[in-house]
Amino acid sequence: MTALAPASWWRGLGGLTRSGSSVEGLSWALYDFANTIYSFAIVSFAMGPWAVRFLGEGAGTLAFTLAASLSVLLNAIVSPPLGAMSDRTGVRKAYLLVFTAMCIAPTLLIGLVGIWAGLIFFAIANFGYQAALIYYDAILPDVARPETRGRLSGVGVALGYLGTIVAGLLYGLTENASGDSTALSFVLVGSLFALFAIPIFAIVRELPRQRAPFRLAEALGSWSQLARTIEHTRQSPGLLRFIVGRFFYTDPINTAIAVMSLFAINAVHFKASEARYVLITLTVVAVLASFGWGWLVDRIGPRRTLLAVLISWSVGLLIIGLVVEKVPFLIAGAILGSGLGGVAVTDRLLLIRLAPPALVGEMFGLYGLAGKLSAVIGPVLYGGMVFLLQPRLGTLAYQLAILSLLALMVTGYLIVRGVPEGVTRPAEGRLAEEATLEPAIVPPGELPR
Repeated sequence: MTALAPASWWRGLGGLTRSGSSVEGLSWALYDFANTIYSFAIVSFAMGPWAVRFLGEGAGTLAFTLAASLSVLLNAIVSPPLGAMSDRTGVRKAYLLVFTAMCIAPTLLIGLVGIWAGLIFFAIANFGYQAALIYYDAILPDVARPETRGRLSGVGVALGYLGTIVAGLLYGLTENASGDSTALSFVLVGSLFALFAIPIFAIVRELPRQRAPFRLAEALGSWSQLARTIEHTRQSPGLLRFIVGRFFYTDPINTAIAVMSLFAINAVHFKASEARYVLITLTVVAVLASFGWGWLVDRIGPRRTLLAVLISWSVGLLIIGLVVEKVPFLIAGAILGSGLGGVAVTDRLLLIRLAPPALVGEMFGLYGLAGKLSAVIGPVLYGGMVFLLQPRLGTLAYQLAILSLLALMVTGYLIVRGVPEGVTRPAEGRLAEEATLEPAIVPPGELPR
C-alpha cells in the first residue's frame, strides 16, 4: 500500500492536465514554488531589514515601503493593458519569461550595489514579480482541464507553501554571524527562483490560438472598461459596497505582509534569524487554519465567516499595537496568520455569490485591482508614521503605526457588515474553480491579487 501511494498521486496529477502528463502539471505548479521563494525571502523578510541596516529605522522603513508601494502602483496601472496584451497576442509564456527575468536579474544584484541602487533594483524586481503573475495565471487553462483547474491550482498552493519553508531554511545558510542578510542571500534567492522556473518554460505547452498584434488603442480601451465595470457593480445589491470594504480590510493585511519582519526585529527585538522562523511558523498556522475557516463557510456562509475573520484580525492588531512583548506578539501573530488564510477562503466566495454569473470574471478583475491599490497606500502610511515619529517616540511609533492599520480594518468590517449574504447558485463551485485561478491562501510576501 505504501509503495503504491506515490505512484497513485503521480497518476492523479496527470489526470488534472489536458495532455494527461503529470510532468506538465508539476512543471506549471513548480513556478508557484519558485516565485514564493522570492516573495517570502525578499518582500516579507530580507529587504526591509536590509534598508534599515543602511539607512536607520525611520528612513529605512520609509524607503522600503515606498519602493514596495510604487512597484505595486505601477503594476496596478499597467495590469489591464498587460492582460489585454495577453489575450490579443496569444503568446503568454514569452511575456512570462520577460517579467520573470525582470524579477530575477535585479534580485541577484541587490546585495552587490549601494542601498539606493538596491532599492531601485528591488522595485524593478517586485514589479516583474507582480506582472509575471498575470501570465502565470493565464497559462493555467492551457494546462488544466476546465473541471480540474481548482485542483491543479491547489497543487501550486501547496508547493508555494513548501517554497516558503525551503526559502526560510536555506536563507539561514547565507546570513552572517550577526544573523543579517548578505549579498549571497540575494544571489541565492534569485538563483533558486531561476532554477525552479525553468520547467514551466521548458515543458509546458500553450494551446494554439489566434494571434494578432497589440495596438495602443486597445491598451487605452482596457482602461475605459474599468468605468463600465464599476457601473456593472450597481446591478447587484451590495457588490460595490463589498469591493470598497475589501479595499479597507486588505490594506492592513498587505501592510502586515510587507512590514511584519521589520516590526518583529525593531519593535519586539527579535533577532533576524528568530523573525524568519516566526514567519515560517505563521505560514504553517495559515495553512492549518484555512481548513477551519473553510468548514465554517459551509456552516454559516461566507459573509458571516468573513466578518469573524476581520474581528480576529482586529484582535490581533490590537494586541500587537498595545503590548510589545515577544509572547503577546507570537499569540497575535498566530491570530493574524490564521486570518490570512481566512480572508482568501471567504471573500472570494462572497464575491461569487454577489456577482451575476455572466460578470464573475469581470468582477474578479475589479476585486484584484482593489487589493493592489490597497497594497500601495498601507505600507506608505505605515512607513511614513515610523519615519516621522520614531526619532521622538521610539517603539511607540511602531505601535501607533499598527493601530492606524487597526482603524482601517475596523472601517472595512463596518462596511462589509452592510453587505447582503448573496445568492447561492448551483454552479457556485464551478464558478469558484474557473474564475479564481490564483492561490486561495496568500503566503507571506504575496499580496492578495
